[in-house]
Amino acid sequence: MRGEFYQQLTNDLETARAEGLFKEERIITSAQQADITVADGSHVINFCANNYLGWRIILI
Repeated sequence: MRGEFYQQLTNDLETARAEGLFKEERIITSAQQADITVADGSHVINFCANNYLGWRIILI
């Protein structure tokens, strides 16, 4: 029973990856703020932070 369950999970994950629906988590390597650096060295906007707009008064 357990093996069947794990096999179903594996199949579901493979299907999600094949359909482009699987989200890989990014490892944050900088302080968590509006603009962060992730493990591959790229800079991205951190939308899970409360200050992703940088608290610019013009935007608030």
